[in-house]
Amino acid sequence: MAGIRVAVCRRYARVSGLRISRREIGKRMNRAAAREMLSTYLERPVTGVLAKMGVSPNMVTFAGLLGAGVSAWLISEGMLWAGGVVMLLAGVLDLFDGSLARSTGKESPFGALLDSVVDRVSEIVVLLGLLIHYARNDSLEGTVLVYLAVGGSVMVSYLRARSEGLGIDCKVGIMTRPERVAALGAGMIISHWFPAVMLVVLGIIAALTTLTTAQRLIHTGRSLSAGD
Repeated sequence: MAGIRVAVCRRYARVSGLRISRREIGKRMNRAAAREMLSTYLERPVTGVLAKMGVSPNMVTFAGLLGAGVSAWLISEGMLWAGGVVMLLAGVLDLFDGSLARSTGKESPFGALLDSVVDRVSEIVVLLGLLIHYARNDSLEGTVLVYLAVGGSVMVSYLRARSEGLGIDCKVGIMTRPERVAALGAGMIISHWFPAVMLVVLGIIAALTTLTTAQRLIHTGRSLSAGD
């Protein structure tokens, strides 16, 4: 059955004018399977409880933003490990607002827009906390790397939004928002014992967001050319 699905996917890729490797198709199928497991064992049970409590999707969205603000404050005060924990917990909330909206029939274009904007603001707020931390400690390396990480993250998000505005689905790339959140959170927690790790993580994020920007630009360009 898996072989049939791969063959169908490859056939669709040829018809649509896109060249997708077997490895890429496998990755997408694995992500879909992981997403389904996450939805079954985490999202649906939690959103069911939230719905019974009368919690709205926007309340969950703003709770995530509040968590990002608390995380940024902790980071700016030098408590990176605590900021990392709070950031990861706030990131988990992002799993539930969309599924809660769907399960309660409260989906709306504005809700999707609000969620996307709050996600971007939350990420920048946390990185701002890191910027303040490094500025207070006169760390030129940390300050520069935070600037690069912010720039790369913004460009990744902008290219996806711009591509989708042109009618192109653009979720490709190695360093999307979930990977950035996980890397930042883990890096800040580990930096409690190994301070230099955070600089390495920021460097990786800066480099891979640049790569992801290039991947998305190429993907969108090829898709537009195939549609001409």
